[in-house]
Amino acid sequence: MKSILSSLKNGKVLVSDGAWGTELHSRGLKAGECPELWNITHRADVLSIAKAYVDAGADMILTNSFGASPFKLAYYGLEERTAEINEAAGAISREAAGRDHFVLGSIGPTGVILRMGKVSKEALYEGFAVQAKALEKGGVDALCIETMSAVDEAELAIRAAKETTGCEIICTFTFEKTAKGEYRTMMGLTPTAMVRAVKEAGADIIGTNCGNGIDGMIDVVREIRIADQSTPVLVHANAGKPLFNDGITVFPETPQIMAAKAGELIKAGANIIGGCCGTTPEHIRALAKAVSG
Repeated sequence: MKSILSSLKNGKVLVSDGAWGTELHSRGLKAGECPELWNITHRADVLSIAKAYVDAGADMILTNSFGASPFKLAYYGLEERTAEINEAAGAISREAAGRDHFVLGSIGPTGVILRMGKVSKEALYEGFAVQAKALEKGGVDALCIETMSAVDEAELAIRAAKETTGCEIICTFTFEKTAKGEYRTMMGLTPTAMVRAVKEAGADIIGTNCGNGIDGMIDVVREIRIADQSTPVLVHANAGKPLFNDGITVFPETPQIMAAKAGELIKAGANIIGGCCGTTPEHIRALAKAVSG
């Protein structure tokens, strides 16, 4: 298992991949289908997405497992296949990455709000543990606990991943700009508070994804760096704020627009940059070119 932390020690900036949902839908995923089941039923399509990002110049790629917690899979009656689906996700991205690129096992939020008391902390921990162990078995190098908004859920996910695997742990939160110009998660957490919480929980790499185009991410990273000057920061920016044209969601930031801002994002303190919603292999190709320059 390779170390992302070691690769970052010499000051190198790494490039991550882009959106998976966007690419799955372009290959025929229908509304209401389980994206993660495609690891079993449409393996070649999932592999083609992973390979496209490697070919575009990404140093690391995620897995198609964002919603593969037993709680999310239960919506499709697939909770008993949690380990199978996650292990397959890890194996697919490992095949595409080879031994020269990193694989990040994607773990997204469960949709469960702990404070409502419908699910225990123990059950949530166990669900994250099952997912993390299966992703590691599939061949991932690190686990990326992403798109978080609630600190209690993120802390459980980090602890489960840390205590049941040997993987490096990344944790990213999604922030929105408020009317006052502040950045907060939907649960009210600030970037500064996020840093403190996830570091104490044991995250090796911190950061932010989704919710913002690259300009907003620059602001968030600057705030993160005020609170922490040394922990590596990963950023997966959307291709701008989504626009709705004739019932179709459009993301306005082109590969060229995002690449033009890469230097400013790195200067703000990002160590790993990639894309989230709306980004494609062409966005990653442009970012990789900008970073190498």
